[in-house]
Amino acid sequence: MSVGPLPIAPYRRLWLYGVVAGVLFFLVAPIFIVIPISFSDSEFLEFPPRGFSFRWYAAYFNDPQWMAATRVSLIAASLTVLFATPLGTAAAYAIHRAQSRWVRSLHVLMLLPQMVPLILIGIGLFYVYIQLGLVNSMLGIVLAHTLLATPFVVVTVLAGLQSFDMTQEKVARSLGASWPVAFFTVTLPQIRLSVVSGGFFAFITSLDEVVIGLFVAGGDNTVLTRRMFLSLRDQIEPTIAAISSLLIVITLAALIAVALFARKAD
Repeated sequence: MSVGPLPIAPYRRLWLYGVVAGVLFFLVAPIFIVIPISFSDSEFLEFPPRGFSFRWYAAYFNDPQWMAATRVSLIAASLTVLFATPLGTAAAYAIHRAQSRWVRSLHVLMLLPQMVPLILIGIGLFYVYIQLGLVNSMLGIVLAHTLLATPFVVVTVLAGLQSFDMTQEKVARSLGASWPVAFFTVTLPQIRLSVVSGGFFAFITSLDEVVIGLFVAGGDNTVLTRRMFLSLRDQIEPTIAAISSLLIVITLAALIAVALFARKAD
């Protein structure tokens, strides 16, 4: 008679809890520094702040250049979602259904933008865009961000397809439904949470992207992250902290929205 492994007492796992807590603190600690600095009344970045003020939020919202860069980033992020989500969903669906190992190898190909250093992608896109006249254009920004965001959609949707029973789609096809009808009425509703999550990652990827923006965005199409980088180079003031805090709030709001959507879907 074999005896299964004995359960590990909670006190024996204290070291693991400590490691996890340390990693989480390391990841979250910058938030507890950036947000207080954004409410500082000082002319420079300093922590802890000496006084409380909303002046840097007012400076951000009252600056036409900051508002223009924010508008460009939000438009680019929204268009990136519209491009990357269906593209990544279609790629994930094709990879999941493929029988050939060569087609399945597309999974690795789709993940290449996450494996290649961003600086190299930025340089390559810059030289290609020069030939195509896409430098400093909204189309160029959206295409570059779609390139970076699509792998996130592919991975997320593939995870959803792994838990989906493809037999249901086959049954719909056997009953006379065409492939598009079977996909949109049977498959897509059941993996919609994965698709929405992939779109969320695409939006955040586009909104937070810095390196690509330094190469292909400029002029009237300067994205917010590029504007922040140039501001840090020329002057250091808490406006950057205020913008960073707003980006954190936007990210958390989107994450909460996805979680509420998942709860409603369940």
